[in-house]
Amino acid sequence: MGMAPNLKPTISMSLTPFPTSSPFSFKTQNSSLFSNTVTSTIHTHKTSFPLRICTNSQFFSTRRLFLPSVSGIWDAITGGNNPREAVAAIRRGMVLFRQGDVAGSVAEFDKAIELDPRQKAYLWQRGLSLYYLDRFEEGAEQFRIDVAQNPNDTEESIWCFLCEAQLYGVKEARERFLEVGRDPRPVMREAYNMFKDGGDPEKLADAFKNGRDSDYFYASLYAGLYYEAQKKPDEAKAHILAAYQSSYGQRSDDYMASLAKVHCVCRNWESD
Repeated sequence: MGMAPNLKPTISMSLTPFPTSSPFSFKTQNSSLFSNTVTSTIHTHKTSFPLRICTNSQFFSTRRLFLPSVSGIWDAITGGNNPREAVAAIRRGMVLFRQGDVAGSVAEFDKAIELDPRQKAYLWQRGLSLYYLDRFEEGAEQFRIDVAQNPNDTEESIWCFLCEAQLYGVKEARERFLEVGRDPRPVMREAYNMFKDGGDPEKLADAFKNGRDSDYFYASLYAGLYYEAQKKPDEAKAHILAAYQSSYGQRSDDYMASLAKVHCVCRNWESD
């Protein structure tokens, strides 16, 4: 992917590599806010696999599926299809998560690991899904494995904290905090410091409310998640709904924009 200093990577998938009778739709009975159809396209690093791959200059790229060209060579020698099938399972899992089928997404991510165990070290998407299933210990483990592979990923460090705050409380989660390299995005540097050292989520949200759409989205999202770690659901709701309802939350193909939507559905939140 291309790079821009203030945006998070977006990874989304085309459903064309496997058949489906109709587009998936994301609908809930408890909120008309989230009734829509989701279709999208995968963007990742170039590989030898028969994926439709392209470059998106709008997004900072740190996250990717594990698709080394050597796997393609090994496939050619052995006739194996497991890496390709694993990638297809990850695609399905990400689409299911976008639709709100969190349990279904984990089933697909686990299938991908079974097919190609190397994928586990890169499946940050699985960690996000585990958080929403309240499987916090497994989620924390997933993020720690990911950070071991990518020691500069601010968001995986934060999500590990979020899982461990649910398990051990904020104080111990902060003592266990995964320190990572410097994020090029100012909004994520501020969010990282807030989770690592403590801080005021209102100041984070206010600092970026008049900035770029993506910055406002991320500031609101992580302000809300910080409040959730502190067991303050009303404040969390206000900020995460703001992230979802922002122009970036409504229009972006970013996986985290879908996460804001899924978060609201999982918590049964609607706008007042």
